[in-house]
Parts: sequence; structure tokens; C-alpha cells
Amino acid sequence: MTTILIIEDDISIHSLIKEALELHDFESISAYSGTEGKLLFEHNQVDLILLDLMLPGMDGEHFLQHIREKSNKPVIVISAKNDQESKIELLSSGADDYITKPFDVKELIARVNIQLRHATNASINDKKELVYKNIRVDLDTREVKINDQTVHLTGREYAILLLFLDNPHKVFSRANIYESVWKEVFFDSDKTINMHISNLRNKLNLEDTNYIKTVWGIGFKFD
Repeated sequence: MTTILIIEDDISIHSLIKEALELHDFESISAYSGTEGKLLFEHNQVDLILLDLMLPGMDGEHFLQHIREKSNKPVIVISAKNDQESKIELLSSGADDYITKPFDVKELIARVNIQLRHATNASINDKKELVYKNIRVDLDTREVKINDQTVHLTGREYAILLLFLDNPHKVFSRANIYESVWKEVFFDSDKTINMHISNLRNKLNLEDTNYIKTVWGIGFKFD
């Protein structure tokens, strides 16, 4: 499951963000100071950071500087500062996006999904080939093989497979899969996701190996 680190010292705003993320099937980790956020980032697998600027301990600007020395994980700054100069400075310093308080929760979730898609696409685009166990994908020709036997996938099936292969063992909710592959907001399309997952399973099951595991109550993962 996608994990998001929230670094925000205002308890009411923090709770609002956390509740919104959970409603969209994201897992969150909470920090209420820059120092705590730094410690949690270093000891957890984090996919994205939501960062306030006015923080006790290490402030947001110094936290961002520290993170960019070690990681390219997406960072969305959430701040009451709304002047153009501050936004440009933060984006130039390594922030991937900037949203001003007060903010609309739907806009925040949309920005989160956009940054996660960018991160996934960047990871894939750096490679020419994806290999996992007996599966080999040529990213230039889009050819999928299992033990040198070609598997013919639809465009959606191919996109779902890439999502899994680039994040093996990571649990994806149906909403994560839909918004990453269809590039649209998820509106309870369980039947659509389940149908594509079932078809992909059948096509990959050449050696009676069930690569796609169901995580009950959450979604799916590649194993």
C-alpha cells in the first residue's frame, strides 16, 4: 500500500489530511515536527511527503534540503504562504508541488495522485527492461514473455502489469490501480478492476504460478 508521511504540527489540519488519505486507501505516518519527520522518513518506506513549513524543531525548508540530499521521493508543500516568490523558491529548492492553506481536500488528493503517477513513470522510464522471476518485459517493444513464451496483453493489462512489476510486493488498492492506469478519479469501479485483474492472472498463469495475490479488504500485490 502507498505510504504517505504527513509532517504538520496543527492537529486539526493533520487530522483532516490523515482522514482524507485513509478514505482514498492510502496509509499514512504522522509527524508533528521536522525532527520527528526526519526520523520517521529514515526508518520507514515512504512514497510521498506532505510537508508544512512552520514546524517546531527542524523547519520545513531545512527538512526539504535534508531530504533532497538523500532522496527524490515526491514532496508536496502545504503552507499558508501564498506569495509567488515563496512558491518559486520552494519549487526551486526541490519541492514537487505547492498547495496553499486553506485547501480543498479533493484538490490535495488529486495532487497526491499526480505526483505518485509521475514518480512511477519516472522509475519505469529509466529502464529498458523489467524482469521479475520468469516474466520479462521489453519496454521499447512492449513485448511480454514468460520463459521466452510471448504473452499478448491489452493496453490496460499491460499498464497494470508495469505498475506491479515496478513495485513488487507492494499492495495496491483498487483505487490506486484505477487512478494510476485509467488516469481518472476512482468511483467504486470494483467490477472493472476485478475483471482486468482476472484476465491478467489467466494470461500470466502459464506455469500454474499465481503472481497476483489478493490482499483481502485492501487490494492486490505482485508476489
